[in-house]
Amino acid sequence: MHHHGFLWAGPKARFDEEALRRPPHPEPPGAGSKPELVQRYREVAAGFAEADLPPLETAYWLVKPRPLVRGTWDEAKEAAVWLSEQLAEHAPRFAAGTERDIARLASVVDSAAARLESGTDVSLGFYLERPSYLSLALVTCSPNRSRPQLACPVR
Repeated sequence: MHHHGFLWAGPKARFDEEALRRPPHPEPPGAGSKPELVQRYREVAAGFAEADLPPLETAYWLVKPRPLVRGTWDEAKEAAVWLSEQLAEHAPRFAAGTERDIARLASVVDSAAARLESGTDVSLGFYLERPSYLSLALVTCSPNRSRPQLACPVR
């Protein structure tokens, strides 16, 4: 078991593009479907895996392009260190002052390490100034507990 780290930061409006954040339905539209529906399905099917946007379900980071992996760690504590570094770097821009609290962030990191140790994914999101959004995810791999059929993007 190992863990991959993912980070996305950008405009909140882009983050809200949910069609590119959810995997396409496993069944394509039927033969008699409207052309617009078939076209939209094709766009989503092609765009989901390539989009850099955070997926709605954390495990689906594993189908994203390999360059989106920000780090890979064999130990949960190593992954938690990366998470701590990202939180420290971005905390000054958190829109809510309460989310900048050092003790609170330390608790978040400790909780993340415990969840990773048990094989559970971690996904965090924070509103930043300007309206922007920060998404951080640590995904357990080989296999992923919630989606064991998803292949490792690195190994």
